[in-house]
Amino acid sequence: MGNEERLAYDVYNYLYAKWGTKQFNNIATKSEYKHIQSVQGLVQKYSLLDDNNKSFTNIDLPSLGYKDTPIDSMEAGKYDISAIQNLYDTLIVEGVKSEIDALKVACTIEVVDVDDLDDYIAIAEAENATDVLAVFNYLRNGSYNHYWAFDEGLKTRGVSDGCCSSAKALGHATCPTYPKKDH
Repeated sequence: MGNEERLAYDVYNYLYAKWGTKQFNNIATKSEYKHIQSVQGLVQKYSLLDDNNKSFTNIDLPSLGYKDTPIDSMEAGKYDISAIQNLYDTLIVEGVKSEIDALKVACTIEVVDVDDLDDYIAIAEAENATDVLAVFNYLRNGSYNHYWAFDEGLKTRGVSDGCCSSAKALGHATCPTYPKKDH
C-alpha cells in the first residue's frame, strides 16, 4: 500500500504540473501525502523494509529503502515493486494525452486502491490487526472521496459517466457505489 499511495501522490503531482487541474494538487498535497505517512508509520512499526525482513514484502526490484525517508526525499516515479512501476509508467503515458485522460487515470488509481484495500482489510480483520485495519479503512475512505472528486471533474468536462468507464475497464460489472461524504 505504501507504493500504491506514493504512486497516487507522484501521478497526481505530475498531472497537476501538466494540466493545472486543481483536484490533482489538492488530493496529492492534502490527502495522499498523509496516506503515505500513515502507511510509513506501519512499515516503521513492523520494520517491514529492514534487510532482515524483506520476506514480509512483495518487493521484486532493488529495494529503495524508504522506511525512514522523508516523503519529499523519495524519488518520484520510482518503485521497488514491478507491478507498481509498470502501472505508473502506463498511467503517465495515458495521463499526458489530455486533461480528460488524466482524470480517467486518477479514477483508475482510486478504483485500484479501493479494490486492493478491500482485500487487505479482509486480511487485517481475519488477523485482528486493529492498527492496520484502522489505517486501511482511513485510506479506503480517502479513496472513496478522491474517486468522487475525479468523477465530478469528468462530469463537469462533459464525460457523462464520470469514472464509471475506468471502473468497468478494471473488471467492475457496474459503476461503483462507493459511499459519498456529506457536504
